[in-house]
Amino acid sequence: MLKVERLSKSIGRFSLHDLSLEVARGEYFVLLGASGMGKTVLLEMITGMREPDGGTICLEGKDITRQQMQKRDIGLVFQNQALFPHLSVRQNIEYGMRSLHFTRSRINQRMEELCEQLDVTSLLDRKPGTLSGGEAQRVALARALAVRPRCLLLDEPLCSLDTSVRAEMRALLRRLNRSGITMLHVTHDYEEAISLATRVGIMERGTIVQIDSPPKIFQYPKSEFVARFVGIRNFFPGRIVRADAGDAHGAEFVSAGVRFRTLTDSGEGEGS
Repeated sequence: MLKVERLSKSIGRFSLHDLSLEVARGEYFVLLGASGMGKTVLLEMITGMREPDGGTICLEGKDITRQQMQKRDIGLVFQNQALFPHLSVRQNIEYGMRSLHFTRSRINQRMEELCEQLDVTSLLDRKPGTLSGGEAQRVALARALAVRPRCLLLDEPLCSLDTSVRAEMRALLRRLNRSGITMLHVTHDYEEAISLATRVGIMERGTIVQIDSPPKIFQYPKSEFVARFVGIRNFFPGRIVRADAGDAHGAEFVSAGVRFRTLTDSGEGEGS
């Protein structure tokens, strides 16, 4: 569906490098990383707001790396919603459809679907400045989904919401994904990631260091950075010592004179 391969981008002292990921059709992929890791820059390159220095971006097998953003068929919901303050909610939602010259009947039909799906009927005549955080986020989702994008990108969509509203929005995002919408969601919140994701990618120093299902990320982190990021706090330095040759996965972990029998594919050497 969406394939990013060996993408790179330098901005001042910051750089993304050798960044690759694939999002399958209908998947909910969450990219998890601390602030400043380049998650938003990645989304901006996928949508065409920034041009990468290297690498490729493909959507359903078509290279869109240099394609105009209006032709990419990708929706984006910003962290701050970025609604047009001078337009009503109705006008905000209709904006993309009008830009693509949808007929009035087609706009009306799509508006009915979105109002039911996202519960924005009562908001249509209001201006964005009068909306709560949760209301504004629903409107932003409706605007992004109005033109039926092939993939929906979400930039920290829940970070500014109250706890109760955040739970409601997570439920809404799960429903949207189950309806068939492909999603790539970036966040710094591990709990948010495990509550939503089919798969999770972990970013460190401008690249992705591990991609797996949420349980496997937690149970089998590939580095101390990943382990700490997902909440593991206990680390015991030691050494892996392989067992007999007939046991492919058997090994002992020796730490502070204590030996633990363990199952691992790792070779002998230092570890924690």
